[in-house]
Amino acid sequence: MSKDNFVIRAMTNDEINIAIDWAAAEGWNPGECDATSYALADPQGFLIGLLNDEPIAVISAMKYDASFGFIGFYIVKPDYRGKGYGYQIWQAAMSYLSGCNIGLDGVVDQQANYQKSGFKLAYRNIRYQGTFTASEILKINAAVDGDIEAVDETSLTQYERDFFPADRDEFNYRWRTQPNAHAVSIQAQQEVLGYGVIRACRTGYKIGPLYANDAEHARALVKALLLKAAKGLEQPLDVFLDTPEPNQAAVNLAELLGMNMVFETARMYTGDFPTLPIARIFGVASFEIG
Repeated sequence: MSKDNFVIRAMTNDEINIAIDWAAAEGWNPGECDATSYALADPQGFLIGLLNDEPIAVISAMKYDASFGFIGFYIVKPDYRGKGYGYQIWQAAMSYLSGCNIGLDGVVDQQANYQKSGFKLAYRNIRYQGTFTASEILKINAAVDGDIEAVDETSLTQYERDFFPADRDEFNYRWRTQPNAHAVSIQAQQEVLGYGVIRACRTGYKIGPLYANDAEHARALVKALLLKAAKGLEQPLDVFLDTPEPNQAAVNLAELLGMNMVFETARMYTGDFPTLPIARIFGVASFEIG
């Protein structure tokens, strides 16, 4: 589509890095190697708006299947805001996801604008930040039943399906195996009791997803992930964790670890709220694509 030399089209894989760079400039702190994983979620789902061939707007509209999609990376370059270009690329994303229940993690003070497009507030997600020295990591109490080990792909693929309202097995695999990332699980008698990923970001490291049957297993996973990320580092580890506010155990865990709230989002949907095991979600994989 075009208007006044403004063209909206799907990004190439290389152009996805434009969205990630802009997100970093906005202070969203994306992962260093997220682009490849994101492209697998929906190769046609990243849209770019070009004015006279200059990129000025981006948005992601992940169509996971015919019934569920997720919007993120909604950014217009500052010099072009308030001129209607953002609305055009927003409409293109909504059109691409027509017929889907659409989710997003939006800036809280923009809720009213999202409501105009049919979104309803489900709950808040809260980003926590903490800094950990090696000695502090070792002091984290992490005594639980089960063995903390590298992930077993067969059992983990099935385990992860409970935590998202659509199939994204390929994305999940690439997410946990991306460079500068570590993944661990807790298993007992071949049953997965928890699982987490930590990855290098533009600033520090981010834990996500973090799924566990209870806070004790979540804490054990956090300790294991921090130890892996801190290995070989001499400076303290700066870490972020995005928790769903309705999981009070997750909020308590972040605060007990000495982490502080630095950001929040409004999780919203256009349709019925998906039935997810929120009590077992201690960390969200990504605000940008769900």
